[in-house]
Amino acid sequence: MTENDIVEASFLASAQEVSSLPPPIGIEIAFAGRSNVGKSSLLNRLMARRSLVRTSSTPGCTRAINFFEARARDGMRLTLVDLPGYGYAARSRQEKLVWAKLIEHYLLERPTLAAVVVLVDIRRGLEKDDLDLLELLSEQGPRSRPPTPVLVATKLDRVPRAQQAAAVQGLAKSTRKVIGFSTEMPETTNEVWRVLRHAIR
Repeated sequence: MTENDIVEASFLASAQEVSSLPPPIGIEIAFAGRSNVGKSSLLNRLMARRSLVRTSSTPGCTRAINFFEARARDGMRLTLVDLPGYGYAARSRQEKLVWAKLIEHYLLERPTLAAVVVLVDIRRGLEKDDLDLLELLSEQGPRSRPPTPVLVATKLDRVPRAQQAAAVQGLAKSTRKVIGFSTEMPETTNEVWRVLRHAIR
């Protein structure tokens, strides 16, 4: 599947606490990463929309779990879930605790969560927050199996073209397969979709 196969995309719901999470229906893919890593840009590109997911140059713009539905040409429906960015120092301690509880509940207990895309800036590599998230995803929780983690290295165009493959491979050595992504490189969107389709089988 490619971005050209998405025929419909829309906002579904927003949740700032566990009690306001929408009912778990269908297949969900969550997107997580440090603030300003490019989650909104990736989501807009995957859903073939310019501004369905709000983007901002200000870190910490996403302050809730936001749910979007995408329908593909072959009839498949997916819920893409934008999680609040982590690692933004300006947030209050209380705010961080509330969000941590919400996100941990969602990641460990959501029965319809099939995969979690962990985004990292290709220039920064995996940081402690990213590794902590990957460790959390490996925990069993109350579900039959944990969601499949998918690692995406964003802002690939910021690396000189001759060094891009080596940068992605270098990141992959420390973890699992990594997909390079840039909004300036349409072929990378298709590769992300290909891996996601495989991850939710």
